[in-house]
Amino acid sequence: MIKRTLFFGNPAYLSTRNEQLVVNFPEEGKAEKTIPIEDLGYIVLEDPQITITNGLLRKLVENKTAVITCNQQHLPCSMLQPLVGHTEQTERMRYQLNASIPLKKNLWQQTVMAKIENQANHFLIRGKNALRLKRYAKEVKSGDLDNQEALAAAFYFQNLFNINGFSRNQKGVAPNNLLNYGYAILRAVTARALVSSGLLPSFGIFHSNKYNAFCLADDVMEPYRPFVDALVFDIVESGCQIEDLNQSIKADLLMIPAIDVIIDGKQSPLMNAMSRTTASLFECFEGSRRKLLYPEFKSSLETFIR
Repeated sequence: MIKRTLFFGNPAYLSTRNEQLVVNFPEEGKAEKTIPIEDLGYIVLEDPQITITNGLLRKLVENKTAVITCNQQHLPCSMLQPLVGHTEQTERMRYQLNASIPLKKNLWQQTVMAKIENQANHFLIRGKNALRLKRYAKEVKSGDLDNQEALAAAFYFQNLFNINGFSRNQKGVAPNNLLNYGYAILRAVTARALVSSGLLPSFGIFHSNKYNAFCLADDVMEPYRPFVDALVFDIVESGCQIEDLNQSIKADLLMIPAIDVIIDGKQSPLMNAMSRTTASLFECFEGSRRKLLYPEFKSSLETFIR
């Protein structure tokens, strides 16, 4: 089942009644709205004048709904997660924490190869030359000691958008702002799936910054980034204003969890595919599986490209 994503960009009062999310607005004349909590996957709270009851927060957490809050720049900055995401959580975390260095290096090699392959296939769909990216993917070694991931990313973003001098920089020119927003949503999707699989988002297989609470999420989301890039590319090519994140652009980017991807030869919503990826990651930690399950960026994905 595809879970819904709700975005609140104006003042609102959020509460619960009869297993429903109840939305009331301070403006006169706006009718009360209700949505079944079981249908919700993500809630994005942007306006600082949103009030939410503790009873609703509890029900959302029990439903494994990710509650995402935004900062003054309107970018997602935090996410509410359940303390218990899986019935075997302690055992699963033990497997994760006891993972050997050779295993983590192998898993990172698989992750980087999958990411660069997806970047190359995105290039092919756009009619761009992907030979250099294909070569980078083949040259990835255990642990990516030669940093092919960074070399590929630099080349990829220098040549993806039809914008002279564009480079990927969080504080750079547009459409970096769109990529920042899209990646933040993707990060929340990844963290939610990891918690549901009984894993700790903080302990990565490669990322290890002590100030980063989502190291594993940042690892696992890498091969999924080109799907966000594809959505941003189409927004840019549409010719709309991209200097500011307006409601229309945000609505497009908030569809990321529902984007159709190809995983294990079958089409699946991205949020469901992410759950399969995190489940395969646990199996690798456990020793019952050797290969991570990542989506493949294929031409059939033109179905979601406008």
